[in-house]
Amino acid sequence: IQSKRLSGLEEAFRIKRERELRASPVSKRMPPLRRGRVSPRLPVPDHIPKPPYVDSKSLPDISTEHQIHDSEALVKMRTACELAARVLDFAGTLVRPSITTNEIDKAVHQMIIDAGAYPSPLSYGGFPKSVCTSVNECMCHGIPDTRQLQDGDIINIDVTVYLNGYHGDTSKTFLCGNVNNAMRRLVKVTEECLYKGIAVCKDGAVFRKIGKRISEHAEKYGFGVVDRFVGHGIGTVFHSEPLIYHHRNDFSGHMVEGQTFTIEPILTLGTTDCVTWEDNWTTLTADGSPAAQFEHTILITRTGAEILT
Repeated sequence: IQSKRLSGLEEAFRIKRERELRASPVSKRMPPLRRGRVSPRLPVPDHIPKPPYVDSKSLPDISTEHQIHDSEALVKMRTACELAARVLDFAGTLVRPSITTNEIDKAVHQMIIDAGAYPSPLSYGGFPKSVCTSVNECMCHGIPDTRQLQDGDIINIDVTVYLNGYHGDTSKTFLCGNVNNAMRRLVKVTEECLYKGIAVCKDGAVFRKIGKRISEHAEKYGFGVVDRFVGHGIGTVFHSEPLIYHHRNDFSGHMVEGQTFTIEPILTLGTTDCVTWEDNWTTLTADGSPAAQFEHTILITRTGAEILT
């Protein structure tokens, strides 16, 4: 157990956040997230190449092979990541009160297949949709359904595409309508944490620096860093080593030039403990407090990191 003395600035942020929570609508507790109706999965044209896990309902094992790319592979990796980024930007334009997460999924699905790509989440371990939509207290892996977004919601949209044999993975938390100040700050700091983590990446750097830098920044504002979910290697395989821990850790390992992986911290306003619905995917904060997440796929270079998404 580590303990540290809060600086005067950190203490001021903590007091400010507590006051905001008391004055904010979130302190009155927004209605808890309820499961809506999940429609049948959408079809993918036969001519679009599909990843190998599509025909299996079992969750694939995490590959132990680190994915390091030559120049030819990086061209394909960049193309997949650029598409994922464009799809995510488009999905964000759809966020508004009254739209359903199912409608977002349908629009995202169509854009991906129109580009000749496959939506990576679809049929991954039996996942029934083409995108993850995680609202308010949902940490991650929310399944699109008939629930309408409400004024004041936040929603993470997680997009992954499979194009020319390579996956590109990215996510962002969007504001829906008039979001209160406490949740806005949570979203802002979570995005800052992502870039703090990316800033320490380069050839030869140790992976644990990512979690240290993210935790330091989150703690300044009194936010929790979820330790259950991690970033991962990505390329021809959706999920592989290295696993990227966003909290303080002592795991060994260092980055290598040409390597690609995701960084995707989740921060919470309250507890970092979680509960998972019976669908085995939708994971919520145990106390119902809001959570936010941001994610990029990055490429390690000799002197730093290139954000591919």
